[in-house]
Amino acid sequence: MRILLATDLYTPAINGVVTSTVSLKNSLEQIGHDVRVLTLSEDEYIDIEEDIYSVSSFNINKIYPGARIKFFKDRAVLRGIIDWSPEIIHTQSEFSTFRMAKYIAQYLSIPIVHTYHTIYEDYTHYFSPNKTTGRKVVSLLSKKLLSDVEYVIAPTNKVKRMLDGYAVRQPIKVIPTGIQLDRFTKRLESKKRSQMREHLNIPEDAFLLISLGRLGKEKNVEELLLFFSLLKIDAHLLIVGDGPNRYRLKEYAKELEVDHKVTFTGMIDPLEVPLYYQTADLFVSASTSETQGLTYIEAFASGIPALCRADESIENVIIDGKMGYQYHSFKEFESCLYVLIHSKELYHTMVGEAEEFAFKHYSSESFGEHVNEIYKKAINSYQLKHVIRYKHSK
Repeated sequence: MRILLATDLYTPAINGVVTSTVSLKNSLEQIGHDVRVLTLSEDEYIDIEEDIYSVSSFNINKIYPGARIKFFKDRAVLRGIIDWSPEIIHTQSEFSTFRMAKYIAQYLSIPIVHTYHTIYEDYTHYFSPNKTTGRKVVSLLSKKLLSDVEYVIAPTNKVKRMLDGYAVRQPIKVIPTGIQLDRFTKRLESKKRSQMREHLNIPEDAFLLISLGRLGKEKNVEELLLFFSLLKIDAHLLIVGDGPNRYRLKEYAKELEVDHKVTFTGMIDPLEVPLYYQTADLFVSASTSETQGLTYIEAFASGIPALCRADESIENVIIDGKMGYQYHSFKEFESCLYVLIHSKELYHTMVGEAEEFAFKHYSSESFGEHVNEIYKKAINSYQLKHVIRYKHSK
């Protein structure tokens, strides 16, 4: 099957959508499909060897590092895709490449499957001062946009419940994103781990917490910094990633007088992500805007437990006392961290549980197979609708 994946953001950018898209492409290729990617970049080009159709676009780094937008169709690139003639399009974004995907799908009379990755309700502060109004806008726009697709994939039950609340009429299937976990399994030698800590100016014997992801207001990193400043436990915090809130977070760390115990790395090479996880002892997150928590799974596969704010998106990901803890307050955060630092036997048991959980439930192979079944259903239902329309038009 010829499959086009359409995404506004792709490598070398790092976020959950990129991780999911790369994983899906590799998984589908292992099944035997011909998979290509339509994305945005600085220049327009077609690279058949890398399976990429790139559309020139405008930089909007202030919103997200590497993010881009395109206002008009790029006829040359779209013509190249149409000549290749995909049989189905799987969109990963709701903006520029989604509009292009609609054009291609209408031209070729093929279905679109869409993965709804982002809970935009948590991002309304970017375009609406009123959260209720922002949610209503998101609801209406999401329902209208998804009316153009044949199937919707939700990474978690949390996303499906939200879309049901928007009265989305398209069939919705929950499929957790699979991850290429093998690259997280190669363990760092102690010498390399020491070198990483020295490079980051982190004490060799410090209990190291790591937060990895986009530094936006919705990720609630401020809470991590506040809780960290209140701890009476000797530890260090490593914040990996970039985003519009980075400068404010660095200033906040100074205000809390913990900047000497907090390291900000900025954007890093995606290939080095496993190194940063394995340099740390514990993954932490205060976000409630996650749709699937891929960073949690990456941490598990890297051999570190997690301590994260309780949320629907991780209801089946972090089981308290097995691969980490979910917290509701500073008191819980502090007590769970104390246990993890001082109960060595429990900590190592959690490491094993975390690794086993990641590989059992989030393999890329299983992900590809489940999505492949949705493609078959989408093509069948799309063709059936066209047969019915053709008969009615006669």
